[in-house]
Amino acid sequence: MLNVLLKSIVFIFLLIQTALSAQDFQGSAVYQTKTKLEMDLASSGIPADRIQRIQEMMKNQLEKTYILTFDKTASIYKEEEKLDQSVGGGGGMRFSMMGGGASGKYYKNTQTKTSAKENEFSGKNFLIKDALKTYEWKMEQETKMIGENLCFKATTIIEMPANANSFSFGRRNNDNKEEVKEEEEKIELVPVIAWYSMDIPVSHGPGDYWGLPGLILEINAGNTQILCTKIVLNPKEKADLSEPSKGKVVTQKEYDEILKVKMKEMRERFSNERQKSGDGGMHIRVGG
Repeated sequence: MLNVLLKSIVFIFLLIQTALSAQDFQGSAVYQTKTKLEMDLASSGIPADRIQRIQEMMKNQLEKTYILTFDKTASIYKEEEKLDQSVGGGGGMRFSMMGGGASGKYYKNTQTKTSAKENEFSGKNFLIKDALKTYEWKMEQETKMIGENLCFKATTIIEMPANANSFSFGRRNNDNKEEVKEEEEKIELVPVIAWYSMDIPVSHGPGDYWGLPGLILEINAGNTQILCTKIVLNPKEKADLSEPSKGKVVTQKEYDEILKVKMKEMRERFSNERQKSGDGGMHIRVGG
């Protein structure tokens, strides 16, 4: 009888220790992001020095470093803080990519399957709360090493608006309004390749990505690459992984509509200014 009682106590103790270990587990991963940029400056009438400044600004916007902090179920993805966030001095332009990540913390919980993103746009703070995106991952046979971690390949297809990362500024021919409207409604299918490591058995990943049986260390989606360059497990100082709560609460769909309206206003204002000056137009496309 005593042996049975002792075994029960030991079993309960081990369960508690396992639970505590799972709760205490934390890690962080550093990711470098790069996106190919195509700029059509034909007939733009923009001075060469200004074009160079725009190109430098866009490069800084499209090559960033992010840190993913995580435990077993929750994660926060955030751009690495820099001392100087300005680009090209005063009067610079800033672009916000449609469907792009978060300007603040991006919280994901794989247990509740919910997310919360802090975004600042047009001087207002938003908190985008929604269900996690779902991915139909296909497990592939290929493997490769990323750093010291054996990684497995997985693929999926995502839908994106055909002009999600495309910006046109300048004169617009009124005869092409219907053509422009049709273009805005087009959806393109973008293949995604993910590399995940079961050495780190959490279902997290950079940006929107998650749902594999190991931490996602690399993403290739269209002309965008996200690559993990550093991993730290069980750091001495634990991070706060609580869900963000500041900002006007909206869904992703509501936020996309707000962004779409503001971007349209910006394009029209820029177009009117260029018509008055007699200059041509400029087209910027991010990715493929």
